[in-house]
Amino acid sequence: MNQEQPGTTGNGPEEPAATSIVVCPDGPLIVRGGFEIVTPSGAPVPRDRKTVALCRCGASAIKPYCDGTHKMIKFRTEPPAG
Repeated sequence: MNQEQPGTTGNGPEEPAATSIVVCPDGPLIVRGGFEIVTPSGAPVPRDRKTVALCRCGASAIKPYCDGTHKMIKFRTEPPAG
């Protein structure tokens, strides 16, 4: 019986996916790659995609994920000039 170890394809160990974070001006954080999202208590937050948009405005109805509310509330990442 050939049992594969977690993180392998059967053809040798898989390389961990590189993780990147893109800061969108006036919008979410786009996170790509292999990572885990956890609550403050350490419980895993379910996700089914390798790329997610994380809320920065605090108004999303599906936190920690972005639902686009930042556009409606005119969220800005930089203070107003002047």
